[in-house]
Amino acid sequence: MLSTIGIIAFIIAILFSIGWHELGHLLAAKKCGVKVTEYMIGFGPRLWSTTKGDTEYGVKAIPFGGYIRMIGMFPPGADGKVKTSSTSRVGALIDEARKQSQEEVLSDEDDRRTFYRLPVRQKLLVMLAGPVMNLILAFILFAIVLVGFGTPGETMSVSAVAKCVPAATATSSDCPAGAIPSPAAEAGLKVGDTVVALNGKPVESWSAFSTAVRSSPAGPATVTVQRNGQQVVLNTDIRVVDRAVVKDGQVTDQIAPQGFFGMSPERELQPQSIWSVPQQMWTLTMRTAAAMVAIPSKLSGVAQAAFAGEARDPNGPVGMVGVTRISGEVAAAEAIPTSWKIAQLLGMVASLNLFLCLFNLIPLLPLDGGHAAGAVWEGIRRQIAKWRHRPDPGYVDVARALPVAYAVAFLLIGMSGLLLYADVVNPIHIGG
Repeated sequence: MLSTIGIIAFIIAILFSIGWHELGHLLAAKKCGVKVTEYMIGFGPRLWSTTKGDTEYGVKAIPFGGYIRMIGMFPPGADGKVKTSSTSRVGALIDEARKQSQEEVLSDEDDRRTFYRLPVRQKLLVMLAGPVMNLILAFILFAIVLVGFGTPGETMSVSAVAKCVPAATATSSDCPAGAIPSPAAEAGLKVGDTVVALNGKPVESWSAFSTAVRSSPAGPATVTVQRNGQQVVLNTDIRVVDRAVVKDGQVTDQIAPQGFFGMSPERELQPQSIWSVPQQMWTLTMRTAAAMVAIPSKLSGVAQAAFAGEARDPNGPVGMVGVTRISGEVAAAEAIPTSWKIAQLLGMVASLNLFLCLFNLIPLLPLDGGHAAGAVWEGIRRQIAKWRHRPDPGYVDVARALPVAYAVAFLLIGMSGLLLYADVVNPIHIGG
């Protein structure tokens, strides 16, 4: 039941994110005076729609995207005509797109409300409004997660006490015959104790306590804990064992002799400051951009996993079906507190919106970035002509880039199909 709730919640979040993105385009287009004939969430057959003013608002059957339809997306050809005498397939494709664009212009008033007639700054506003809306939603959700819930952090409270030193524990929780008890067990440390000091020196964080233990030589030591409202001093001997080196808070592959006490901290969500939100988003932006660049090189691994049964790379690309499945697994996980589940699901939606923002900024049609790039090029051409005291070169004919748009769309559909199949036959699961 929890898995189903998680899946449904994430699907609703996806649809809302798509609608929110298209709402940005819609509001900007209407603000700039462009006639918008459709605002749709999804593709394919209509499930529901209603018309208000010039615009039909609705939901379609395939929930993997959305769009708004603005009249006059493409200008007439260089000769001022909608259709030229071109006989090439590419030329015919461009002419047909211009024709369909102009068929939506039904009057002189409509002609004044076409997208292609907008000034460059307004074209950029309309095309970038969608990604900006995703960025705003991502910021709001990350703020809720980081400031409202927090990030997992170690507390000074003890969650587990090792029975033996690491070399003796192996895969069993019980000490084998002849094993050396851990210093924490020897001292009588209990789950729920709160560490206050080591060798009489106060410690304010688990990281500081762990670092002090790891750097301690073998020999007598005292640990002061808070237990049942009173401070208790525990006596023991720190052991030196071979263990993984921790550097900058991360466990490394390097092994070295270090002090060992034998206990683990409780982890809880610790609220962060609002200033951590832009920092976190910048870090995730860099990671997301790097992951987007690496997608083509990782698709072969996805294909191997889908058709040859090889192990799926947990850090590889995953489609909407896969992400939705993972959201269900998060919701159903029994070992995770409810607050952690909510924070993780909100974080997934925030990351999705950040991805949608960055992905739509790629300067290729049919993405928003492709139309924005056309507007930028139009502005550059006009500025250069102005500097050189030459006539206005006119609108940039974005229709000429339609072959590229169809090629990009074909690749995106192919990639989406591959990820969909891989997510069904060989999905990525949380925890491996």
